Amino acid sequence: MKTTKTRLDNLRQIMKKNKVDMYLIPMSDFHSSEYVGDYFKEIEYVTGFTGTNATVVVTETKSGLWTDGRYFIQAKRELKGSGTTLYEMGEEGVPTVEEFIRKNLKKDQTLAYDGRVFSLNQHKTYETIAKANGAKISFKKNLLDKIWGDRPELPKTKLWELKKKYAGVTCEEKMKNLREEMKKQGAKAHLLTSLYDIAWLLNLRADDIASVPVFMSYFFLKEKSAVLYVALEAIDEKVAEYLKNNQIEVKEYNDIYKDLKNETVESVLIDPNIVNIALVKSFPKKTVFIEGANPTELGRSVKNKIEIKNTKEAHIKDGVAVTKFIYWLKHHIGKEEITEMYASDVLLNFRKQQEHFLDVSFDTIAAYGPNAAMMHYTATKDNNAVLKPKSFLLVDSGGHYLEGTTDITRTIALGKLTKEEKHAFTLVVRSNMRLQDAHFPVGCIGANLDILARGPVWDEGLDYRCGTGHGVGHILNVHEGPQSFRWRVPDKGKVWELRPGMITTDEPGLYVEDGYGIRIENELLCVTDQKTEYGQFLKFEQLTYAPIERDAINPEELTHLERKALNDYHAAVYEKISPYLTKEEAQWLKEVTAPI
Repeated sequence: MKTTKTRLDNLRQIMKKNKVDMYLIPMSDFHSSEYVGDYFKEIEYVTGFTGTNATVVVTETKSGLWTDGRYFIQAKRELKGSGTTLYEMGEEGVPTVEEFIRKNLKKDQTLAYDGRVFSLNQHKTYETIAKANGAKISFKKNLLDKIWGDRPELPKTKLWELKKKYAGVTCEEKMKNLREEMKKQGAKAHLLTSLYDIAWLLNLRADDIASVPVFMSYFFLKEKSAVLYVALEAIDEKVAEYLKNNQIEVKEYNDIYKDLKNETVESVLIDPNIVNIALVKSFPKKTVFIEGANPTELGRSVKNKIEIKNTKEAHIKDGVAVTKFIYWLKHHIGKEEITEMYASDVLLNFRKQQEHFLDVSFDTIAAYGPNAAMMHYTATKDNNAVLKPKSFLLVDSGGHYLEGTTDITRTIALGKLTKEEKHAFTLVVRSNMRLQDAHFPVGCIGANLDILARGPVWDEGLDYRCGTGHGVGHILNVHEGPQSFRWRVPDKGKVWELRPGMITTDEPGLYVEDGYGIRIENELLCVTDQKTEYGQFLKFEQLTYAPIERDAINPEELTHLERKALNDYHAAVYEKISPYLTKEEAQWLKEVTAPI
């Protein structure tokens, strides 16, 4: 904490020297990515907070950090004594970042931030506030560069091609479709800066962000040309030939800023929620911007037939690994010392045994007892709980395979449970099953269905401070839009209906600070259901197969339909997973998936 206080003081000195009164630091990179590489972990450097979502505002006398409910408990611990105050987003009486700035930014003061890490829409918001307050905006300086002496370098990992047998559609076909969409929207060019969209469009992957197989890049597409801006040393001869065959020119990553200054194209399609303000301001003033979501975002989210076929295979492999892990844990707990990190390593080894395993899809969360109350807890050498034959171990994990990406959470009973723990676990099972069995008409969005999962917990005056589910990328970011299950709709202008081919997680939970955390997560594929006089209906197909802790359930608390859903699910788990297990494992699986 002494270190972070010193860094905060150093930042304030630089602010004063540069006549900056308020400085903003986001948890972002130049591409509005959710997860960021070490180079961009400015918030961790200044405050000590290690979560993946936050915004920090620093003034001469105040330093505030805003984060969401997933990180409240973690942030309280990590910010203690740091000189930075936690603002719990969405809680009653807590101002938003914008409200804080509006209240504290005075006339003739300067609000500053690095324009490369703030989107056009974010800039518009802050510019409006500054103008109303009679203040100024500066977005051309990164003040952290001046005090972060050993700042890591930008990553430059090697690119590799995701073959058509895994991607389903060629890069050539995707670019053709994108150009047609540009034409429909009246755009002569499209600036694509989302790393997920670029990787998906080009059928290329790399390792520039841990567990997110993307590469730092920009892509500028016109009617008859295409330029990929990327670190040249990341391109080998094979990928260079692939790009050449697809008529894509390659230029150095940072060259885009000088190239845009001389750009003559009159209209450019951009996503204002992603493209950074520094890039927008690099274009000539006469450029007309057509603002809207990247067409590739929907293309990524609606999986094609080959992606769906492959991802089903990936989930069987992953289900085998997770099931073997649960079996191992059940038969070793209390017989040897098992820590959270050791358990995580064992699970990783089971995944590595599966063909075409590439990497974990995010850092595994193996959280025992009270640690599980922190939704995104990560064990460290200094905080690595020893598992005991009682209470729960929550394991949220996933993998990237050549066939697809997985995300699964199981809360495992290690021994005797309290009445409260069993009741809470049963509530979460009920919530999971209700959403899984949803039938709904075309046109529904995730917010329409969120109540199905929250109903059982809301009935008891309980809740969980996060969404119920997120879209899942295909060998990309495990968290993907545009669809999600959540009752709060943060951007009313960007609400996407659920469509066949979308994959979304179903992960309700309950979290009790200093007590326990429970989460059960499966992935659901949206598919076509019956058509009636009331229109076309949709439903979900289960993708994730691993046993749910049967002994932690109070059967009498399940409704008839919830019991049937759980029994049907467990029957499918046994059918799909048992052929890949040893005789002893298969017998155990038969017992733990028996009907309730």
